[in-house]
Amino acid sequence: MRIIVFGKDGQLGKAFGDLFKSSNASQSIDIHYVGRNECDLSNEEAVKNVLAKIAPDLIINAAAYTAVDKAETEVEIAFAINANAPELMATYASKHDATLLHFSTDYVFDGTQDRPYLESDVRSPLGIYGKSKAAGEELIENVFSDSASGRFAILRTSWVYGEGQNFIRTILRLAKERDQLRVIHDQYGVPTSAAWLAQVGLDLVLDQHFQLRSFPSGIYHAVPNGETTWHGLARLVIQTASEQGIQLKIGPQSIEPILASEYPLPAPRPQNSRLNNAKLPDFLDRQGDVTKLQHWNMPWDESVKQYVVSLARSGLI
Repeated sequence: MRIIVFGKDGQLGKAFGDLFKSSNASQSIDIHYVGRNECDLSNEEAVKNVLAKIAPDLIINAAAYTAVDKAETEVEIAFAINANAPELMATYASKHDATLLHFSTDYVFDGTQDRPYLESDVRSPLGIYGKSKAAGEELIENVFSDSASGRFAILRTSWVYGEGQNFIRTILRLAKERDQLRVIHDQYGVPTSAAWLAQVGLDLVLDQHFQLRSFPSGIYHAVPNGETTWHGLARLVIQTASEQGIQLKIGPQSIEPILASEYPLPAPRPQNSRLNNAKLPDFLDRQGDVTKLQHWNMPWDESVKQYVVSLARSGLI
């Protein structure tokens, strides 16, 4: 079996690389990692050529245009990468009886609901980034609606952190440089580990022998249990780092909560980014795989603590 992973240099792409390496899956399957240097996802012919050359049985699209604020002025490239490229991947998968595992975002919603969003809720993105990701979802669904072969899974997630730049690392850096931090406390969501997310994706599309398995095509929300705010996340990060002996200029009590309106940005953000995550573990439960279900049981805060501890022990703080 051949697998292609788009976005090898991003947080999620690196997580897939680590996961495949640690599982020794590369000994039994042919895995190709593709980054910007190998394929410009904004170039339609480049995407088609890479897919034709590798002829994958499983396409993992861990790539995306994620510069939320820059997307407001870089509309064309945002849609090329987040919408057009996934459509090309879906078209290939539908024509060659392959599987597409694609990742999307809470930004496809406007965040005005007072409950966690369901997979079936109507998309209502606020900014260009969210609109481009919503368009990608719709194009994938449209391609497969006209095809009797292949299958797809769109995993929506939120607040991803892993190997690379992210909110957690930014907070830790600023806590070593500044005497005061002001962090938004009226936007709600679920921090999601890239490593956790990669494992969840593989749990859905591959069996224990790393072979493709059948599953209902569609959208699945993939976030850990629980919820928090950016302010709550920042406090936990600082507290955990301090407990690991990391010298910081501020403690968790010194982080000032502010309203999102006090920190204006070019692109609007959803106030409520909570995603209802019941659908995917329900499917895994029906598969009877206890190990996979155990992976879901770790709440977001425990994953964050483990991540910060690993950064501290690796000297990365």
